[in-house]
This record gives sequence, C-alpha cells and structure tokens, in this order.
Amino acid sequence: MSDSSKSDDEIVSSLDQDELQLQKLGYKQTLHRSWHQVESFAASFCALNFIGGVRSAFFLGIEAGGPAALWSSYVITLVFMWITAAILAEICSALPLSGSIYIWAAESAGRKHARFFGFLVAWWACTAWMTFAASNSQTTANYLVSILAIYGVDFPGGIDNNNVRWRAIIWVVSEACFVTSIAVNYLPPRWYSRIFRISIGLIMLDFFLCVIWLPIGVSKTYGFRSAKDVFTSTYNGTGAPPAWNWILSFLFTAGTLTGFDASGHIAEETKNASVVAARGIFGGAIATGVLGFITAILFLFCTPDFQTLFALNAPQPFVQIYAVALGRGGAVFMSILAVIGLILNTSISVVAASRLVFAVARDGVLPGSKWIGQVNRDGQPKNAVTVILVFGVAILCTILPSQVAFTSLVSAGGVPTIAAYGLIALLRLTMTPNSFKSTHFKLGKFRKPFYLAAALFNGLVVCVMLSPFIFPVTATTFNFASVIFGSVTIFAVISWYFTPEDKWLRTDQLRHMDDTIDEPTQ
Repeated sequence: MSDSSKSDDEIVSSLDQDELQLQKLGYKQTLHRSWHQVESFAASFCALNFIGGVRSAFFLGIEAGGPAALWSSYVITLVFMWITAAILAEICSALPLSGSIYIWAAESAGRKHARFFGFLVAWWACTAWMTFAASNSQTTANYLVSILAIYGVDFPGGIDNNNVRWRAIIWVVSEACFVTSIAVNYLPPRWYSRIFRISIGLIMLDFFLCVIWLPIGVSKTYGFRSAKDVFTSTYNGTGAPPAWNWILSFLFTAGTLTGFDASGHIAEETKNASVVAARGIFGGAIATGVLGFITAILFLFCTPDFQTLFALNAPQPFVQIYAVALGRGGAVFMSILAVIGLILNTSISVVAASRLVFAVARDGVLPGSKWIGQVNRDGQPKNAVTVILVFGVAILCTILPSQVAFTSLVSAGGVPTIAAYGLIALLRLTMTPNSFKSTHFKLGKFRKPFYLAAALFNGLVVCVMLSPFIFPVTATTFNFASVIFGSVTIFAVISWYFTPEDKWLRTDQLRHMDDTIDEPTQ
C-alpha cells in the first residue's frame, strides 16, 4: 500500500474514532472536523496572545509591587498555571467536546452534583468569553487613538475618559474593531485555518521586533533600567497594605495566562481530538508562559523610570514608549502590528466563545436554542457567532454614558474563568479523584497534589481579581467585579433550580458520559 493510501486510511480511522467517541458521549457530529494540531495549539496560544496581554496589563503589575513583585509573581504563576493546564488537558482528553469546560465541571463533580456545577460553570464561562471579546476590542482601539497623543493632536475637550466626545471616538473605533473580528469568523473552516497561522506569525513577529528593535532604540535614547532596578525595586501604587499590594501583582501575571481552555472548545472540529486538543491546551499554556515571562523581563529593562512611566497619558502608554525609543514612524508601525494581532486575537477568542454558546444551546437551555444551535453547510455555528456579535455591540455601547460602566461590566471577564479552573481542580480532588480513566494525558501519582495546588492558587487569584485595586476604597475605586460575578452566580443557581432535568444535562446523557470517561485506554 502506498504512503498516501496509508495516510488517507489513518485520517478516515481518526475521523471514525472521533465520531464514535462523540456518539458515546451522547452527541452526533454536526460541526466540521478538519483542524489539526496547529489549529488546536493556535486556539489557546492566540487567544492568550502573550505579547498583547503583557502590554495591556504591564502597568498594573508595576503599580502592584513594582518590578520585583512582577517578575517573581510571574514565576509562581507559571508553575501553578501549568499545573492547571495539565489538569484541564487530562480531562479534555477524556471529554473532547465543544463548550467543554462546563461539561468538564459537571463530570468532575460526579453524577449526583453534575447538573448543578455544569450550570454554574456554563454561565461563568459564557460571561467570561463573551465579555472578553468586547473588552479586547477596546484594548485594540486604545492603540489607534494613542497615535493622536504622539502627534500632539489637540482633541476638543482633551484626551480624557471624562470627555464624552473622546468616549464617542473610543466607542466608534472599538465597535469597528469588534465587527471586523466577528466578520473574520464567517470565513469557511479551510480559510480560517490560515487565520490561525497568520495570527501565530503576527504574534511572533511582534515579539521578535520587541526583542531586537526595541532594545536598540532604548540604547540610543533614554537607556536601560539597571538589573538592580529590574530585580529588586518595589513600588506601591495601589495604596494597599504592603503584603496585599505585592499579592495584587497576580492580577497581571494570572491575567496574561487565562484562556488556555480555548483548544478544548474547538475539540469537536479537531481530528484525533482526545490527543490533539489536550496537547493544544498544555502546549499553548507552556509557550505563552515562557514567551510572556521573557517579554515581561524585556519590558522591565526597556521602560523608563517610574516618574516618566506614570507621566505617560495615552490610553496605551506603550505607544508613547515606542515613540520615544523608535520614533513616531516606528511607534505607528508597532501600533498597527499590535492592532492587527489583537483583531485576530479577538476573532479567535470568538471562535472559542461561539462554540461554547453553541454547546449550551445544543443542550437546550438558552432562549432560541434551536436557532442558536444550528450549523451551516460548512459545519460552523454561525448563528452562535451572530449572538456574540449582538451581545458585544450592546456591551460596547455602555462606553458612551460612562467609561466606568463599561469597565465594570468587563472587569469580571477573567474572574469566572479562573474560578472555573479552581472549581474543577477542587471537584477532581474531592469528588472524582480516580475517574477519567479513558484519558490519554494521565497525571499519575501527581494528580492529587496537582488538584490541591491548582484549587488553592486559583482561589487566591479569584480573591485578587475581586479585590479593590486602589485603596482606600471609594465609590469610584470600588471593584464591581464582585457584584457582577455574584450576580452571574446567583442567576446560574436560579436557572439550575427552574430548568427541568430533561431539558439540559439529562441524567441519561450524564450516565453515558460517566461510562465513557471511565473506560480504560487501550
């Protein structure tokens, strides 16, 4: 038999195994299944977008503890987030389903409590992924409007979020970026495969330019920070007690490593999903962590002193840093590169979010579930993408009356995901420590220590994300993430209570899953 024939047979066999596993889990194949390891890795790697994430939250890390806290907390975060990724990879290998994180939570809880925790994490995850797409579009817009600052444009009323005209500009640009990201999601799967590859390429180009070009520019202008400054200097820009101020640095470090479950959300579109999707989760987390840490250290050496740093007034201060180090032309180039990367970053996040919405609708719990859960002839859940479009456009409109209102709505974006990570680890430790025998990603004797470590660390990060960031706490500095997260949780509990068992996560369906995940691998 020729090599090409063998290859074709292997592909057919893989598809048969994927569809058989999906059938055992209680679903039939409706989505296309044409993506491979590259797309699976890119789903997590590009959704995380380490270079964009570090730039966006870098100044939070500086304010909370300074450089010493930033890099040391990053090292701690790497260890525990990689452990968390390993736990999710273990579960994903046994349950490679669209919208997988709420199914993972349900099965981790055991049959008795599966529906309750499934509901809880489903609403947490939908909130997190759908608000992230909108907030990331404003992050994208900040790069574009910051170009005005480096050219000294005198905007009527000033470049200030208290200026309604300025907020209107931010809103228009944010909506345009968001709609562009959504439009890319209507491409056929074969074309979208190229988007994954292009996004990886743009992220790495951005990274290498920062590693090579930025240090050259800094050496010729304001000069590097000393090693002593980078590794030992501290700063308290939050007003919190010293110990808590240091712990608040986890808001930056954990925030840049949240979202590696994206590979799991496209598992039903991935060939040999029980192996490939798990690798995508863990590989995406490893690559993002290593490259993100290198980027953070690089920026610590290349940013100016604290006084200059906090005097920068553009919505995205890195545009001004690039302007000083690389000149206006260099700053514009780097900003445009970042914008394109972030638009694709948002688009790939919408891929994950739409599969989550599709999965919840497929199980029948959403209003209009029949329509939302439909797929087109290319095997894509385009109606779910449209739902995210409408939701995101509406969320971004809150920028107009008040920037605080918009910030409050999206501030809870990272909390539900981290909470879900920690909850799943806790459930695995206490409810199902010996389940998921069908996984190809076994943790062996390390599983229980891993579950405990992940539950404790993610619990700490949730506390950090719900904590006020500026002290003393006033009406303007109050962190509304706690209110929003609490409201979503209450809504989830109410919907669980009033939704009949035969409408969502049915008992017979859960029994099928239980039997399947505990079949030992051959």
